[in-house]
Amino acid sequence: MADSSERLTTAGSTAGSTTAVLLAAGAGTRLGLGPKALLPFRGRTLVEVLADVLLAGGCREVVAVLGADAATVRAGTDLSRHRVIDNPDWATGMGSSFRLGVAAAAPEDHVLMALVDQPGLTPETVARLLAAHRPGRVTAAGYRGPEGTLQRGHPLLLDASLRAEAAHTATGDAGARYFLQAHPELVDLVDCSDLSGGEDLDSPDQLNLLDPAQPQATAQRKENQEL
Repeated sequence: MADSSERLTTAGSTAGSTTAVLLAAGAGTRLGLGPKALLPFRGRTLVEVLADVLLAGGCREVVAVLGADAATVRAGTDLSRHRVIDNPDWATGMGSSFRLGVAAAAPEDHVLMALVDQPGLTPETVARLLAAHRPGRVTAAGYRGPEGTLQRGHPLLLDASLRAEAAHTATGDAGARYFLQAHPELVDLVDCSDLSGGEDLDSPDQLNLLDPAQPQATAQRKENQEL
């Protein structure tokens, strides 16, 4: 993975003022293999690879939010290039990790929210979102479904002016969901379908997403779990 000097360049100044928050606190219960953060991926672990992807895409820094078996994840990974925080309330749902991640970012930074269970994430996706972002807006990766319709996915870039309100509404299993439902007019979708399918790794039949030699799964998108 590229070091800081090799990061992808993006238009404007957004890249230099964005903190990426990698939500990696879940126990991976549905998958049944322990925390997804520790899944083997490209010779490392999923959390290590994705944290480096976010940095290589142009984010100023990466905050990884751990929760389930946090001590085991810390011991089994090398996240020394990134900031790592533990969420003692991880079992209450994504919302608590979302709030912690936003609070950990520099006050003036935009915040890019990413999920640890999205192995198809690329530096190019991150760079595209940073380049497309407009002041006062939410910029989200979009992926085309079977019908060709562009659907909102992850990552999600919150403008610095919106992050506090979004965090205030985060609760239970919802991160920015309620904020986005209340303000759909603020959301800009950026088509990233040419870079990945945007699938989240949720069930055993999707484990081929971890193997680049396998065809990418056409996984059903989660309808009710949104950032």
